[in-house]
Amino acid sequence: MQGTVLVTGGAGFIGSHVCDRLLAEGRRVIAVDDLSTGRIANLAEARGYGPLFTFYNVDIRADALRTVVERHGPEIVVHLAAQAGVRPSVRDPQFDASVNVLGLLNVLEAAAVAGTRKVVFTTSGGTIYGEPRTLPVKERARHGSHPVSPYGITKKAAEDYLEFYREARGLDYTILALANVYGRRQDPHGEAGVVAIFSELMLAGRQPTINDDGNQTRDYVFVDDVVHAVALSADKGSGHLLNIGTGLETSVNRIFQLLAAVIGYRGEPRFTPGAGGELRRIALDCEAAGRILGWRPWTHLEDGLAETVAWMREQGVGAKAAGAR
Repeated sequence: MQGTVLVTGGAGFIGSHVCDRLLAEGRRVIAVDDLSTGRIANLAEARGYGPLFTFYNVDIRADALRTVVERHGPEIVVHLAAQAGVRPSVRDPQFDASVNVLGLLNVLEAAAVAGTRKVVFTTSGGTIYGEPRTLPVKERARHGSHPVSPYGITKKAAEDYLEFYREARGLDYTILALANVYGRRQDPHGEAGVVAIFSELMLAGRQPTINDDGNQTRDYVFVDDVVHAVALSADKGSGHLLNIGTGLETSVNRIFQLLAAVIGYRGEPRFTPGAGGELRRIALDCEAAGRILGWRPWTHLEDGLAETVAWMREQGVGAKAAGAR
């Protein structure tokens, strides 16, 4: 059996898929989540692995996190737990920093003391580069960049802390700068996730709201592709920050159109003024991930959206939203 992996944010959208993948590879998995945004229901598949899987309801900022890490001595820590919204970070920069900086330091210190070999950390490819000058943006553009939100600032600062622990404490790392991730289990009630939010509303026959003019672009990457990058990073990418996306810009208006076609929604969106701290355009150049990890995205946007909508229909998401009116 391969070594033990501790996954923070393990009950979350991405984290639960990571747990499933690592368990399928034969690893023992310890999941940590405070359930502020994660859901126990996301761990149904993982729990089917019995003693190979353990869950702890723990905040990454708490002393109890160190106890868990010390008890299990994981070979690898996959650190996904975060305050993951731009708008909440603008409203409350102090809370954002407490989770994304102090929480990270608690995880790194615990891992270093426990003799963990490596941390795989996910950062925000949509914020750490600020407003990029050229697209798709390459990893080197982060040097001298100026994130436009506290969320982006804390995520960018994380790289320096990881490098410190690598040099001073021998704790290796790989950082994955994720594009906008979408797919099964994404929470439509969270701050992030326009695909999930639009899908839930359309399935319920309700009108989605688009901030600004809808021509702002994002790079949308399917959750299974992201999980594959995390799995590869367990043994590759030492000391690197690598973009994980598709390299393609897709506007919010286009996402609306594609989802409306899949769902059969015939209404029009409502437009409202844009919020502060949001980028106008972003897409990630992923050549380095291909060269270093052997990774590439394989899910076309239309296929990923169709699979996401099918899963939401299976869960009765639209019916629940309609009933909540």
